[in-house]
Amino acid sequence: YGIRYEFGIFKQQFENGAQVEAPDNWLEEGYPWEIPRMEIVYPVHFFGHLKDKINEKGESKRLWVETEEVMAMAYDVPIAGFGNHTVNNLRLWSAKPSKSFDFQLFNSGDYIQAVEETQRSGMISKVLYPNDQGFSGKELRLKQQYFFVAASLQDIIQSFKKHSETFESFPEHVAIQLNDTHPSIAIPELMRILIDEEDLGWDEAWDITTRVFAYTNHTVLPEALESWSVDLMGRLLPRHLEIIYEINDIFLEDVKKQFPDDADLLRRISFIEENDHKQIRMPYLSIVGSHTINGVAVLHTELLKTTVFKDFYKLFPERFQNKTNGITPRLWLRNANPELSELITEKIGDGWITELQQLRKLEPFADDPEFQDSWRTVKRLKKEQLAKWLKQTSGVVIDPVSLFDVQIKRIHEYKRQLLNILHVVFLYNKMLEHPEFPFVPRTILLGGKAAPGYYMAKLIINLANDVAHLVNNDPAMKDRLKVVFVPNYNVSVAEKLIPATDISQHISTAGTEASGTGNMKFILNGALILGTMDGANIEIAEEVGAENFFTFGLSSDEINSLAESGYNPRVSYQNNPELREVLSMINTGYFNRDKPHLYNDLYNSLVFEDKYMLLEDFASYVECQQRVMKTWADTEKWTKMSILNTAASGKFSSDRTIAEYAKDIWELEPVTVELQGKKVC
Repeated sequence: YGIRYEFGIFKQQFENGAQVEAPDNWLEEGYPWEIPRMEIVYPVHFFGHLKDKINEKGESKRLWVETEEVMAMAYDVPIAGFGNHTVNNLRLWSAKPSKSFDFQLFNSGDYIQAVEETQRSGMISKVLYPNDQGFSGKELRLKQQYFFVAASLQDIIQSFKKHSETFESFPEHVAIQLNDTHPSIAIPELMRILIDEEDLGWDEAWDITTRVFAYTNHTVLPEALESWSVDLMGRLLPRHLEIIYEINDIFLEDVKKQFPDDADLLRRISFIEENDHKQIRMPYLSIVGSHTINGVAVLHTELLKTTVFKDFYKLFPERFQNKTNGITPRLWLRNANPELSELITEKIGDGWITELQQLRKLEPFADDPEFQDSWRTVKRLKKEQLAKWLKQTSGVVIDPVSLFDVQIKRIHEYKRQLLNILHVVFLYNKMLEHPEFPFVPRTILLGGKAAPGYYMAKLIINLANDVAHLVNNDPAMKDRLKVVFVPNYNVSVAEKLIPATDISQHISTAGTEASGTGNMKFILNGALILGTMDGANIEIAEEVGAENFFTFGLSSDEINSLAESGYNPRVSYQNNPELREVLSMINTGYFNRDKPHLYNDLYNSLVFEDKYMLLEDFASYVECQQRVMKTWADTEKWTKMSILNTAASGKFSSDRTIAEYAKDIWELEPVTVELQGKKVC
């Protein structure tokens, strides 16, 4: 299930180096794969108030009345399996007004209200990720989440009722995975349906609910753990707020019986954060309302157990498990890189397409000169294709012979694109100081969008473009260093960049990235990784071998120890004159003469706080980059490492991930089907 959005997040454009957001109309030219299902429409309610009513049995029932109604209409998108005659259905919901255009209101002269009432309903499915800096944006986000949940649960229940008259067997037939906390309002919504509409008692409804839901967490950053204002929830979804409070009260009473002398524990695990503006902590609701909680990489899951959710892990240790993320090889190798796919298939057959672990069969050929030559030919072709595309779309000329150094992902301080930029300036200075030194020609490609309201991330993009402008227009850098920020990064752009990459950067502060999947896509296509021991990088390094992975920086434990002991970024700043020079250039307007103070906030954030420890890791990062350049100069060694990275990527297939979810969380058994005399699971 999902929402049929009309507009994507935004199209990214640049004006004087700064990100500018333009509308991205996904449905402008229609979508031929979708099937409108006008007969599948469900009502979704907002606002209103609660009242009590005595039913025929003399029981008091809660009624949610005088609500605002929006209709959810289904659009179905077929998702074809690979070589198994299976087609799954993705059902997307589009918001429609519950009543047609009010001509009476229009004719009475209130034109604006007549139009607004119709348009307000449609806003719910209008834009993906609306800016939620203000109250109206937050309200729209919560509306989107509930709209998605309410329509989907109604559809699930209607389908279930075709085969069963009671809800006793509901958990045996229905498994719902909460993909992060955005759909976690489904927990009180299912409780509301079971109690208010299906007349089940609280205990029975809660037993069913907790056997149906499982929760996947995707972040360890405290600021990214979703919470909603009690006032907003009470205004928009008053019955759900009431149910959330009831779940919380019962949960805290149970814990109090186990730990009667630990009042602070109750405060820490309560769904309600008690401050000036009470907030509902949605991850806590998700944990208590689910039978299983999982992280998406081994380190991430351990951090959930030991830091973010350590109190809950003590209460429910049996609920926590890991499911390392995966990617589909059909998209990210077979489709995105047909030339490499063909080369691999020629050498080991096509079994890898559905059993990615078969790529290990490439290992014996990693030293083979003929195979290495073919491998390099494919990589060179993909680099030439990327260079041609960039010239056509952006007018940028890059050298396919140079080392393609790529960092493409959402722009965020913890992902440390700024560390990459600091190194670019460091390299630039070195090349100016030592023009005679044979530096490895390098093309640095960045890509990613900053959230419209994320000031620091947008500054980082602006700085990257300003640095690129200066470097690319300096004659001394010709054929040595090029910097390109590829605009409007998306999946289609990634399909061009990833197969052409030589070295890919995944350099988040250790302990901040849940998993990442870009790193998996890159190794599948023969790129080497330069990264910290964070997220799935750790498991990738284990699979490819430490000798085939460029690692640097502090570990998660070292980061925590340094933070606890009182990290002072000025120590690194004072002890590294080359770093000081780089920061001074950024702070004094070297890269933007028209706005010399533009990057003062970036400078201050590093020198006086450095939350993500860029300065602490800088020296290690520079040393690692030097190892990259030295290895790149040894063509045969680099090619061998590239082949071994692809050969070791089998663990990171989404087929493995989904099979683990099915077996360990949903408790499903694979079904064998016969296709043209061949049995397939």
